[in-house]
Amino acid sequence: MPGTHDLLLLIVSGLLLNLTPGADLLYITSRSAAHGMRAGTAAVLGVSAGCVVHVLAAALGVSALLAASATAFTALKLLGAAYLVYLGVGLLRHRPAPDAGAPDPAGATQAPSLRAVAAQGFLTNVLNPKVALFFIAFVPPFIDPTAPDKPLAFLMLGALFTLNSTLCCLLMAGLAARLGAAGAGARAGLWVRRTAGGLFVLLGLRLALAERG
Repeated sequence: MPGTHDLLLLIVSGLLLNLTPGADLLYITSRSAAHGMRAGTAAVLGVSAGCVVHVLAAALGVSALLAASATAFTALKLLGAAYLVYLGVGLLRHRPAPDAGAPDPAGATQAPSLRAVAAQGFLTNVLNPKVALFFIAFVPPFIDPTAPDKPLAFLMLGALFTLNSTLCCLLMAGLAARLGAAGAGARAGLWVRRTAGGLFVLLGLRLALAERG
């Protein structure tokens, strides 16, 4: 790939980072376990779309501006934190349908639309300023200092990272969907949502209190 180096290291590092628990992975696995692989796939695509936005923004220098501006960082941080808390409270307040005692291996009771799942995944990712700063910190070391077109090199590396991330997250979604189907009726799906809801609230509060670093 022109203008880049150590691509294997980028791929391996990216896969390890994608397996680190965070808001995106939590959202994907909770949707997959509760509603099955189709919902998990929609969640992955939404999160990946958010990554594309961050890559484009970083390549165009918007993320660098975000990193330099305390006001911009704080505004986006608080917006993202509020959204995570909102998402978590919504999961905590979820109530099963009247026939929730019947088997529901995929957790499909009152399942949200795939479009809504993807949109929530997109917002979960794109409203997190830490993701923007991550791309600024993670990608440039793999760009050759002598590269004639550094923004293009950044875009190519960002696209490679996003592709690998998407594949990794699809595998995690499949695993979560299988575990959800194997272990659960609607009661287990309800506890999955409650656990995810509580963790989203905690992640939102943690994001709200986070420094730029």
